[in-house]
Amino acid sequence: MVSKPHGGRLIRRIAAEKTRERILSEAEEFPKVQIREGVAIDLENIAHGVYSPLTGFLRSDEFQSVLDTMRLPSDLPWSIPIVLDISEKDKTFEEGDAILLYYKNTPIARMHVDEIYTYDKKEFAQKVFKTIDSAHPGVAKVYAMGEYLVGGEIELLNELPNPYERYTLRPVETRVLFKERGWETIVAFQTRNVPHLGHEYLQKSALAFVDGLFVNPVIGKKKKGDYKDDVILKAYETLFKHYYPRDAAVMAIVRYEMRYAGPREAIHHAIMRKNFGCTHFIVGRDHAGVGNYYGPYEAQEIFQAFPDLGITPMFFKEFFYCKRCKAIVNERICPHPMEDREYFSGTKIRKMIMEGKVPPEYFMRKEVYETIKGFENPFVED
Repeated sequence: MVSKPHGGRLIRRIAAEKTRERILSEAEEFPKVQIREGVAIDLENIAHGVYSPLTGFLRSDEFQSVLDTMRLPSDLPWSIPIVLDISEKDKTFEEGDAILLYYKNTPIARMHVDEIYTYDKKEFAQKVFKTIDSAHPGVAKVYAMGEYLVGGEIELLNELPNPYERYTLRPVETRVLFKERGWETIVAFQTRNVPHLGHEYLQKSALAFVDGLFVNPVIGKKKKGDYKDDVILKAYETLFKHYYPRDAAVMAIVRYEMRYAGPREAIHHAIMRKNFGCTHFIVGRDHAGVGNYYGPYEAQEIFQAFPDLGITPMFFKEFFYCKRCKAIVNERICPHPMEDREYFSGTKIRKMIMEGKVPPEYFMRKEVYETIKGFENPFVED
């Protein structure tokens, strides 16, 4: 059956309409804090249960427990600190106050302030990212945070602007969808890329063991040269149309700001998909990694420490095309040497597309390539 939410209950922290109207009518009476996009997205994920069992931003005991043990004080697995940071100039309120959180000058949520506390940024970086090197994008973000963290429950007042409403399903909705389809076992696949054949084989290998596949693209901030969100979504629609049985797979987005925390983030990603109702989660090579900060399969090995996670990880070695096997395989089933192997490289495929070259058929489906080329510029420019 569809998995139980993490902690046993799907959290919903959305203000009732009358409460919302009253709070907004009294907005001038509350202290205000402007929050950046990543924090606003975390807030929305708390409100809709993607981060169940969290009901707000972590208090100091929860924060320290997550850093030290990758568990909440209740002993429930939780690997990434979900925190609200403020600077000295924002500290216009006290513990016990209710404040309004604003994103782009729109009130997004009310927060009940339980605690305002200081923290050690180097400790945060070392324990979460296993490095204090500011060249690591996650570490750089921690160093740019304010001096204080604020812990307490939130109530969502307004949804963030969402250009991808038609691709959006909340955990309460995916759970209904999976049930309607009669799926008892569902494997989730996270992606930030257009699909190549390595992705397809990985997904279909997993799908052979479960009832349904949930492709869950991460939508949000991208760096220069990445595929635009529209391109990723259209490419997957094309793949589904031509190469997947109609009732075998569904796609919905999740808005989320990547931390690039490697093994710790792999656990976090699994918990998020458990809350969507998935029973299994695909963990590939170097999941959520960046640079050379983590070993290629470290994000798989960490799951041994979490037998109580409540979602089953599915581990795969890297797929490649073998010229002698004349098939897409991995090292467990192919005996041939490196010179016979063509590895799937997103960078290589991106370069081909930028140069107007058609990727080989064993790299990317022709229909997917044509979908990408249908965009005047499929890549993020700045």
